[in-house]
Amino acid sequence: MKFNAAINIMPLKELLDPQGKTVQKNMANIGINNISGIRIGKHITIEVEANDENEAKATVDEACKKMFANLIMESYEFELTPA
Repeated sequence: MKFNAAINIMPLKELLDPQGKTVQKNMANIGINNISGIRIGKHITIEVEANDENEAKATVDEACKKMFANLIMESYEFELTPA
């Protein structure tokens, strides 16, 4: 079976997000003053070939831990749907 995974990776809440801070600081320059708490992460989509949903989840989880996310600074979550 084929599955689609939508993965969201974000900086840990305990850590500063310099990219988010820079964007938030510059929102006023474009006339948007009512936005705060900007945090910028990554969104990754992949296709997974697996025998069942549990195997697909395990594969995506392993890919996140070993390649996509830096677990020292980032957290991740994903949603799996049949392709």
